[in-house]
Amino acid sequence: MKDSRTGLDDLDLELLKRLQTDASASKAELGRQLNLSQPAVHHRIKRLEERGYIRRYVALLDRTLLDLDLTCFVQISVQRHHRDHIVAFEQAVLAIPEVLDCHHMTGEFDFLLRVVVANRKSLETLLVDRLSTLPGVAHLQTSVVLSEVKQITALPLE
Repeated sequence: MKDSRTGLDDLDLELLKRLQTDASASKAELGRQLNLSQPAVHHRIKRLEERGYIRRYVALLDRTLLDLDLTCFVQISVQRHHRDHIVAFEQAVLAIPEVLDCHHMTGEFDFLLRVVVANRKSLETLLVDRLSTLPGVAHLQTSVVLSEVKQITALPLE
């Protein structure tokens, strides 16, 4: 049955769920799981890619094995909310590899960043030398993550 909002049928949704769990699964394996031929799976995946439902494929790395042991959330207030200033800030953030996520927010702070660094010294350098000097930054507030209770990348496709 096709969903009127998304235009996806149940097989599309099941295929997306499985790809979110393991994008390295072969089309033959996905076909066996979904009772579809390999060409049918290939066609569905191509269609989902072309329509933008699948943006890209990535490998999820273990940051602690790569000595990136410190995750933090940085809340940032900007001085001026003029569109040009917001765009300049956003463009500058895009160039900082330690920033994994950047969200423009409502509320007390304007932006919420999730950053990952090796240690406290790396965090200090990031905050003092890079983030605090971004265009229009008025105030930073940083929270250090003690432990990750839940971290997933899969969207809830019910």
